[in-house]
Amino acid sequence: MLLNSGADLSPPVRGRGDELLALYIHWPFCVSKCPYCDFNSHVREGVDVAQWQAALLVDMAHEAALLPGRELGSIFFGGGTPSLMPPALVQSLIEQAARHWRFSDDIEITLEANPSSVESARFADLALAGVNRVSLGLQALDDDVLAFLGRAHSVTEALAALAIAQDRFARVSFDLIYARPGQSLADWERELTRALGFGTGHLSLYQLTIEPGTRFETLVRRGDLVPADDDHSADLFDLTRQITAGAGVPAYEISNHACIGEQSRHNLTYWRYGDYAGIGPGAHGRRGAMATERHRKPENFLSAIVRNGNGLSVERPLDPETQAMEALLMGLRLAEGLDLERVAARAGVPQSALIDDAAAQRLTRIGLLERDGARITVTPQGMPVLDAILADLVAIEPAATA
Repeated sequence: MLLNSGADLSPPVRGRGDELLALYIHWPFCVSKCPYCDFNSHVREGVDVAQWQAALLVDMAHEAALLPGRELGSIFFGGGTPSLMPPALVQSLIEQAARHWRFSDDIEITLEANPSSVESARFADLALAGVNRVSLGLQALDDDVLAFLGRAHSVTEALAALAIAQDRFARVSFDLIYARPGQSLADWERELTRALGFGTGHLSLYQLTIEPGTRFETLVRRGDLVPADDDHSADLFDLTRQITAGAGVPAYEISNHACIGEQSRHNLTYWRYGDYAGIGPGAHGRRGAMATERHRKPENFLSAIVRNGNGLSVERPLDPETQAMEALLMGLRLAEGLDLERVAARAGVPQSALIDDAAAQRLTRIGLLERDGARITVTPQGMPVLDAILADLVAIEPAATA
């Protein structure tokens, strides 16, 4: 049976304009670059906050004009390190979003934060600004590991920040990185069990991956860093699922775990292939059948704002086949799976064209897939090999271009 973190919350089949919109705001600046990070983050000696406030407001207004009359279900401040943003800037952006769109009654407003004492001192003001959910980048509960990961905080500092966050915000999540070099099953079991004891309703648990262009990739190439092998990583993944399920915080997505009702509504918009506006350097968006992307380099983003009245570098129409493929690739990450009827209706393609039925039957026989009418789900046994399942199962391909 699939691990289930609550009732099926999948939205019904209906027009995209009737569903809740999500807003992503990217703050690209960090104090330093972590050796595993390939996110769009930049280190600068100084940041002109007034200039950035004006630029982000202009960028938001551009998206709002193209998505009028929508109801906003979530805002997510990502980065970079959004907890470096002055609370007044965060408040200004939230207030402007409320002028552009209707807020849902239970709107989720998340901000990613580093658990340093400097940044946690801003938590009270961030809560007053309208943030009601914080995601903390703890990453590890061992000081030596934190140093290896290039993190500037200590475990003591992180746990103090977590306590402040739990006092100030209605909902709190934090990240941990596992499958680190030399990490045993027993090591991870102790660390994860300790983490679950802190009582947060949501955990993001990511395996360490070696991303191109990072410091860690250079070390691996030189032979100075040996990543965990695939078999050991799979064992760690299975252990993670067992421990979190037993603690009442089961996986609802391949790397995300939550108590009932604590799932990230913002990220569910991505995984369920809803509309989301993305503003700020490097931010991606999905505006109906349009893919959007902003300039990645902060200086190029600012120049585009002055030149064009928005930060866009890419605005690309998506053909129905691409929309259907993206919806499948995202939705099958979820423990709830997806409804093929909904995918076909929204993309405007035949349901029969979405998946390879022979592959689906084969994957079902060996326990990697479950199918109930139009709903398909990858089982917990299938999640460790999700990429291989997707390559075998997804039949639809983007339309050929001239």
